[in-house]
Amino acid sequence: MGKRLAKITELAKVIRSKNAGPFELTFDIMFDDAGIFEKVKNSGVITSKLIARLYNISHNEVLVCRPYDPAQAFKITIRRPIGSGDLMESDVYGCQQHVPLTSIEIPWQE
Repeated sequence: MGKRLAKITELAKVIRSKNAGPFELTFDIMFDDAGIFEKVKNSGVITSKLIARLYNISHNEVLVCRPYDPAQAFKITIRRPIGSGDLMESDVYGCQQHVPLTSIEIPWQE
């Protein structure tokens, strides 16, 4: 079989976001299959640069972007553009901020 681009939503079991205090958001991309996790990790696609592009922020605002092997997950933390609960902030709990991650595509060999 040939190579294709696989959507992260096809590969990951959970993609979520939540508060990491009032000034940061944290994201988890979690896998229930070790082989799939390793392939995604080894692809090198999920980087601070990608996260900065997806969220239209400076790479300096991506505080953490790394695989976490014990959980078969990627842990990502960014600075919140607006503090939780501040004027003009629309997601106090940060639970709906994961959507840009769903556009990630991974080169995939069948």
